[in-house]
Amino acid sequence: MDIFFQVIKEAQLRQVLKAGDPLENGLLDAFKGLRRLIGRYEGHFTAKMDFEGRYELWAVKGLIIEGRKRKEVFFASAIIQSTYVGFYFMPVYLVDDMKALFGERLLKLLKGRSCFHIKTLDEELEKQIFEALEKGFELYRQIGWTQD
Repeated sequence: MDIFFQVIKEAQLRQVLKAGDPLENGLLDAFKGLRRLIGRYEGHFTAKMDFEGRYELWAVKGLIIEGRKRKEVFFASAIIQSTYVGFYFMPVYLVDDMKALFGERLLKLLKGRSCFHIKTLDEELEKQIFEALEKGFELYRQIGWTQD
């Protein structure tokens, strides 16, 4: 399994280097801000990936989702991509109305159903991500998908 993570880490590093210096394009600052916000939930979830440019939280416990046994369920992550930091947020699949989870500005950054393209992280956007994470955590907690 260690070789698997090493290959991912090397591929991620190549992708970041191809995009230029993350310090120069502000992506590292955005990543660190997202990492800090998501990391607040580490006691309730497990960090399966935690290295420069990639951070993922998962609930690692026996679950049954739609009648199928699962060993884990994804919560949220931040990953430096070539021109943005991807904020991936799985609680979105538990609600019908996304506007109930996200502020207007954050919704504008949504690409697909659960990935946000973050280029810079200011106070307003940070607040909206904080609120979305709180709501998502509460949804997971209510259905027993946290580790506590």
